[in-house]
Amino acid sequence: MTRTPADPLRTPDGRYIIIRGRLWRAANPNLSSAERERLTRELMEARRDVARAKKRSDPALRLEARVRVDDAKTALGERGPVWWNDGTPDYNRRLVHNTPYADWFAALPAAARKFALTEA
Repeated sequence: MTRTPADPLRTPDGRYIIIRGRLWRAANPNLSSAERERLTRELMEARRDVARAKKRSDPALRLEARVRVDDAKTALGERGPVWWNDGTPDYNRRLVHNTPYADWFAALPAAARKFALTEA
């Protein structure tokens, strides 16, 4: 199976996706699909507004849009408190080879590792 950025490599527990060799917290799987879609739309609109504000050199609009990005990512579970409750630490933004997922990652086929280390 060929992975695309829309289908990034996930850790076995589903807590993280791996982009350029770094763990990024995945959205909370306990959200309903409708809620996840709504929050994702809000996130994408806020990101577009950040770009518009940057293009217009409008720092106030850019700050407001960045707050909306953070709010959406927090609501999705990608930032803020972790969405799991088993006491496992958060390894968000850490290089996969510096985490407990290192052995799992090293055991993956070379093509899967290569894509997870280079995808944008």
